[in-house]
Amino acid sequence: MVYSDKGKKLLAIHKEMAWEALRAESGCRSLYDWEIRAFRDPIRKMLKQYDVSTLLEYGCRGGNYELPGFDGESSAKEFFELEDIYLYEPARYIDQRRKADAVLCFDLLEHMFIADLQSTVREMFCLADRLLVVNTACYAARSLLPNGENAHVTVRPAQWWKGLFDSIAVDFPAVSVWLICSTSLTDPRAFEVYSAMDWLSSPNFVTTK
Repeated sequence: MVYSDKGKKLLAIHKEMAWEALRAESGCRSLYDWEIRAFRDPIRKMLKQYDVSTLLEYGCRGGNYELPGFDGESSAKEFFELEDIYLYEPARYIDQRRKADAVLCFDLLEHMFIADLQSTVREMFCLADRLLVVNTACYAARSLLPNGENAHVTVRPAQWWKGLFDSIAVDFPAVSVWLICSTSLTDPRAFEVYSAMDWLSSPNFVTTK
């Protein structure tokens, strides 16, 4: 992954913020502020539907798949019935990127500089064997960067994000996409699951998903 010049500067800021959080002993994301926990039931259903046993979380921050208590006494790994989990978080120097049945990305893209989004989304498609699950925020964050700017540096409407994924999905027809665009902390908008194969195999030219 090669970042733009501004993307590199932004990543450096996030690395410093992550280091400060770790020094303050608040850098590990708890089970209760781990975004995927709120979507755990539909995510589990989706992973079962696509027979997912290996998962890459792209932009994992501090999520811990081995820790009990994700759902009852179960860990996230047990709850999702996963065999192998890989993590990627450049701000924390975690890089286990490799091909997996599914790629999961929550609370990342809105934090990235706009010039780096196409290459980032394309890389996620490349790493997903059959399923890509993404949640992105379409609203300003409550936190700020050290320079005073909002932490969500790329805030766009849901259809903008859908267009971005559609334009790249055409090169990866074997990958199904579940895109969730949250307009607030409590108002997620989930698009219907789709793949470019839906368009390519249709007798029609008009695409409806």
